Amino acid sequence: MPDEVTYLDAVSQALMAEMEEDERVFLIGEDVGQFGGAFKVTKGFLEKFGERRVVDTPIAESGFTGLAAGAALNGLRPVVEYQFADFISTAWDQITNVIARHHYRTGDAMPITFRCPFGARLRAGPTHSQSIESYFAHTPGLKIVAPATVADAAGLLRSAIRDDNPVLYLESKYLYRRIKEPGPLSLEPVPIGRARVAREGDRVSLITYSASVHQALEAADVLAGEGISVEVVDLRTLVPLDFETIRASVAKTARAVVLHEAPRRLGYGAEIAAEIGERCFWELDQPVTRIGARNTPIPTSPPLEDAMLPSTAEVIETVRRVATS
Repeated sequence: MPDEVTYLDAVSQALMAEMEEDERVFLIGEDVGQFGGAFKVTKGFLEKFGERRVVDTPIAESGFTGLAAGAALNGLRPVVEYQFADFISTAWDQITNVIARHHYRTGDAMPITFRCPFGARLRAGPTHSQSIESYFAHTPGLKIVAPATVADAAGLLRSAIRDDNPVLYLESKYLYRRIKEPGPLSLEPVPIGRARVAREGDRVSLITYSASVHQALEAADVLAGEGISVEVVDLRTLVPLDFETIRASVAKTARAVVLHEAPRRLGYGAEIAAEIGERCFWELDQPVTRIGARNTPIPTSPPLEDAMLPSTAEVIETVRRVATS
């Protein structure tokens, strides 16, 4: 085992472990086999498991997503990889009208994991950088996870594959090779639907997920030097949402800021803020504040992309204002 394990390694190792332990698990998507995946997450999988369990497909997301649904109904546990989460849009009908609603209609399990490399900050432009969580969070029948750490990347993927419901597994491209943890990696499943407190604090609750957790922790470090104690809540799972962890944090701090990389308008933070406003009204000292990206397509230009996404300076300034108001 390597001395250090990256976020990308964690995704790869968890998928490998599930395929080794359960012959019903198979991988399907574009370039997942011979090329080893667009980001090399599945390098070596074809040689180990063969072409019946590592299935290279044409550029046809609607087709191989529908195929995965049929396989799931026949007792298999497909893991569908979209090269970039943006491309999932062509499988919208299969996911929202068929897969998400099938258990409600028939009572049958639909154990599909959708691996979606998502998010910006890689200068990949408007069609390779989107955050897709809000598109699907509105659809009953889907679970959505968004790990921020190496351990959670592994543990949540294992739980997603074992779940009898369809799960969108949002893996951060930006974090793939940027964060590391000492090896060997624990491959223990992480329960879906359970948030964690990434940093204790008592002045402001900063609620976030995925890559924004690291931005939140960086901001919290700076603000600690000013005597402002920030509690960072890493949601880990978006659907179902662990509101009890959010409630406990807000009850302690009486102030809440919600942060995400997706556009602020109708972003998932709007749902979180509304829930806090309705269910924690008497604990709040002031309205919930949201931080998100500007409502524009994501530019390829580095300075323009940086300008439209939330910056750490913006997070610090916003939390400071909330804490001192």
